[in-house]
Amino acid sequence: MAKTNEEPSGGLHNVLATGTVLTGTIVAESDFRLDGSVEGEINCKGKIVIGPKGYVKGNIMTENAEIFGNIDGIIRVRERLILKSSAVIKGDIFIQTLEIEPGAKLNGSCTMSGKEAIAATTGIPVYPNPANVQKK
Repeated sequence: MAKTNEEPSGGLHNVLATGTVLTGTIVAESDFRLDGSVEGEINCKGKIVIGPKGYVKGNIMTENAEIFGNIDGIIRVRERLILKSSAVIKGDIFIQTLEIEPGAKLNGSCTMSGKEAIAATTGIPVYPNPANVQKK
């Protein structure tokens, strides 16, 4: 189950722990760390960290992201995406800034543009209304 932890700096973030499996749409107003598995969409207005054992089958929309684990879906990041050496991405990415460590795997296309252009070029807003998210 997702829980919210208070960081030493006083900020809040959400955590989905290792061994947890969630099917559905996640909407987070603050930072989110995923060490479990998600089958569905993730829409985060903060930073998403996908841990080394984290897995997402679905699309991700966020402000910033740091990926150690596996993603099978489209990633839209308004600011900065960091792919760590253990990251495996199967899908297209739409980003403003990209950092890739040696060893990371990206099997898809990469479109780099400004924040607003990410939404405009894909036809899908970065932060859609959760009620309007279409199921596959």
